[in-house]
Amino acid sequence: MAHLNEAAVAKINEICDRYAEERTPLMMILSDIQKEYGYIPLEVQEIVSKRTGLSVSEIYGVVTFYSFFSLKPKGKYIVGVCLGTACYVKGAQQVIDKFSELLGIAPGETTEDGMFTIDALRCIGACGIAPAVSINGKVYPKVAVSAVKGIIDELRAEGGAN
Repeated sequence: MAHLNEAAVAKINEICDRYAEERTPLMMILSDIQKEYGYIPLEVQEIVSKRTGLSVSEIYGVVTFYSFFSLKPKGKYIVGVCLGTACYVKGAQQVIDKFSELLGIAPGETTEDGMFTIDALRCIGACGIAPAVSINGKVYPKVAVSAVKGIIDELRAEGGAN
């Protein structure tokens, strides 16, 4: 808890207070914290534990079970490559490998500059446009390995990083 400043602790307490009357508030609390900060570290889980009476291990179990929660900060651009059957058959593994090669990180990791995170996704329901890549909610259809560098360059230009 030493890493969190007073404003962050106050905001987390405020989020917990929003759901004080709910019978099962944990998912709503964690969702709001994830939206606010982008991740849910152990220090935050300890605060939520004290406020809700749930054990840290129970909270940790929820955070690690659901893929939309994260224990570590994510990049400005979250590159999700669908590895569902249709996308996989159409070359998604090669696409995610190319993102990894060019960004110098493995799936689940974030670049040192905080710009990119790569996520391997289960089916995103875009089978007709496979292989599909989702970046911050925008779906890129039929992504070829040859297009990956251009996508990264476009995002770097948009994000102001070289």
